[in-house]
Amino acid sequence: MDDAIAQHAADRHDVIRVHGARENNLKDVSVEIPKRRLTVFTGVSGSGKSSLVFDTIAAESQRLINETYSAFVQGFMPSLSRPEVDVLDGLTTVISVDQQRLGADPRSTVGTVTDTNTLLRILFSRLGTPHAGPPGAFAFNVPSVSASGAIKVERGAKKAEKVTFNRIGGMCPRCEGRGSVSDLDLTQLYDDTKSINEGAFTIPGYTGGGWNSRLYAESGFYDPDKPIRSFTQRELHDLLHREPTRMKIAGINMTYEGLIPRLQKSMLSKDKEAMQPHIRAFVERAVTFAACPDCDGTRLAEHARASKIRGISIADACRTEIRDLADWVRALDEPSVAPLLSSLRQSLDSFVEIGLGYLSLDRPAGTLSGGEAQRVKMIRHLGSSLTDVTYVFDEPTAGLHPHDIQRMNGLLLRLRDKGNTVLVVEHKPEVIAIADHVVDLGPGAGTAGGTLCFEGTVEGLRAGGTLTGRHLDDRAALKESVRKPTGALEIRDARAHNLQGVDVDIPLGVLVVVTGVAGSGKSSLVHGSVPAGEGVVAVDQAPIRGSRRSNPATYTGLLDPIRKAFAKANGVKPALFSANSEGACPTCNGAGVIYTDLAMMAGVATTCEDCEGRRFDSSVLEYRLGGRDISEVLAMPVSEAEEFFGDGEARTPAAHRILRNLADVGLGYLTLGQPLTTLSGGERQRLKLATHMADKGGVYVLDEPTTGLHLADVEQLLGLLDRLVDSGKSVIVVEHHQAVMAHADWIIDLGPGAGHDGGRVVFEGTPAELVAGRSTVTGEHLAEYVRA
Repeated sequence: MDDAIAQHAADRHDVIRVHGARENNLKDVSVEIPKRRLTVFTGVSGSGKSSLVFDTIAAESQRLINETYSAFVQGFMPSLSRPEVDVLDGLTTVISVDQQRLGADPRSTVGTVTDTNTLLRILFSRLGTPHAGPPGAFAFNVPSVSASGAIKVERGAKKAEKVTFNRIGGMCPRCEGRGSVSDLDLTQLYDDTKSINEGAFTIPGYTGGGWNSRLYAESGFYDPDKPIRSFTQRELHDLLHREPTRMKIAGINMTYEGLIPRLQKSMLSKDKEAMQPHIRAFVERAVTFAACPDCDGTRLAEHARASKIRGISIADACRTEIRDLADWVRALDEPSVAPLLSSLRQSLDSFVEIGLGYLSLDRPAGTLSGGEAQRVKMIRHLGSSLTDVTYVFDEPTAGLHPHDIQRMNGLLLRLRDKGNTVLVVEHKPEVIAIADHVVDLGPGAGTAGGTLCFEGTVEGLRAGGTLTGRHLDDRAALKESVRKPTGALEIRDARAHNLQGVDVDIPLGVLVVVTGVAGSGKSSLVHGSVPAGEGVVAVDQAPIRGSRRSNPATYTGLLDPIRKAFAKANGVKPALFSANSEGACPTCNGAGVIYTDLAMMAGVATTCEDCEGRRFDSSVLEYRLGGRDISEVLAMPVSEAEEFFGDGEARTPAAHRILRNLADVGLGYLTLGQPLTTLSGGERQRLKLATHMADKGGVYVLDEPTTGLHLADVEQLLGLLDRLVDSGKSVIVVEHHQAVMAHADWIIDLGPGAGHDGGRVVFEGTPAELVAGRSTVTGEHLAEYVRA
């Protein structure tokens, strides 16, 4: 019997077919991706990998799933438009595991994100003594409530019966389950030697004669000409804590409120990242956080902390490192809760297996790095009984030491072997090596990318001659000679997080790399001990927050000199050249697109017909600089704009300087007006680095700057770090990439393990000494890398 006939019709759909993908910068890309295999997508940053995997395949799968819900439910979901693609066939359900940081809500912890906390709470409600109540009694997200009232009961005749209602929750009443209490430092709010009329307030927006200061000066509750330190108890209470009171000031009805509740509403309840820099600096100065004295930072009420199993309370269990907690759970032998214990063991063992055994369950989710957050999300899927789904990973090795990458590879293969399709966007040669199928996009970035360069096996990629293929076997050599330090930054007895009284001298004037396995204490040492004061420029991995209106030009401050240059050349005011101000297209308000909310159906974004997506009023586009209008300038890539503003009629040194910094960090392909929401994590960090390049700092602290960089771009980054050091700066880099380690002048290796097994300096010296000694895990991997 012929094989083709013998095969069941349902088994013929073994590929995901993509034809004519044009999302973002993709230029009619057509690929066939094998199902139930591991496919790695590679190419330089900005070549279109995420556009193909996340914005086309994953987005369409999500859109089709959303359409299966009722119109009512769809009304509450984000509206997704169909990706720009001709054919998408053979899709399965997609589960995206991206690098978005987990929410920074203080009540969100590693335990609550992974549901391990739920299992622990059930365990303590069954076995804990004295008995504290149901599982909710151990939940720091559930407050205790008691209420009483009358309800009507019908028993023959209607009559009212008094009923009391109690719910026991585990939330600490003082800090409301946050674990810390915030306090305002009054000395940062005002100078008590001055009176209000003399300008006592030091709060942004309260100085000068604005409404904020007039409200307090003319309230009549105290004498505005009297120094604040001479206020009576009552007057000070009215100034700081008075409850809202309606009153007339200068003939206008206003609400007077004490300074502290007013600040709490206007500034302290907002997200710090979204504030203007001067307000953020004030909040960081004025607000002090301390562990809650009632619950000692555990977030739990008294009754929840008192209930114990074998002398351990749920607060102790959550503070313990997960690998130690796994041993404790293994030692519990209680037949009555056997299925529960086996689920809990499985969940805790997944953490250890994925290399996160050093975390504790009470660690706030917002403090995890992008790579840790991604692996915590993976734990949910490892024990899942779903098969034949498509898992999409965005650089799962971000923030991983070479030693941990082997583990991650094992997990990716395990997901594949369960019968799933695994798609990975990745640059690391160690991950590309285990792929069943490789898709290489490029050849360049931005408009120079978006085409398919290679599709096939890893061997084929090596021989294929593409940029990735040529660099796949690149190995940085150790430097012949290293620079001599000009001084040292002394760190003594550092104990932040898991550091165990570390004493180390960080040499200045050279390139220093701090390395070690994930969780060994690198970030704690660098961010916790290098004083963040004058002269220190820290570029961390915290995401840039930006709306659809933010773009590289607005974020870096590049738009200001450009607007001024346009205004000067045309004799008009600069505000005309802002799409968020007077120059905006009146139809779309400068957004470039019109969002139509279709109530119960998915909303639609359509390009504005009046300005054709250019965001500016047509009259503004008549003004030109160097033959270009403002929308044409914003559509330029950085590399082209650098030439344009470098000389000729459009010469603008202030703009040229910022553009050169953007090109230096490898962002020459970004267009000036590209919305920040479309940038990858690595691009955002390098955008931050470019912004800080002009800072007057002597010490630069970088946290994994190679995140999201293609092998070919790493060389460019090393050149940039060299230029920084050669110009007299000290550069300290937290990094796992072996090419950066090999290029360093001095290496500080932390370890030997993670969590309480780490936190010590296991090596300090030159890369050559580390390779020769091979005394640490890093030394072995680096020696293998440089083939020493």
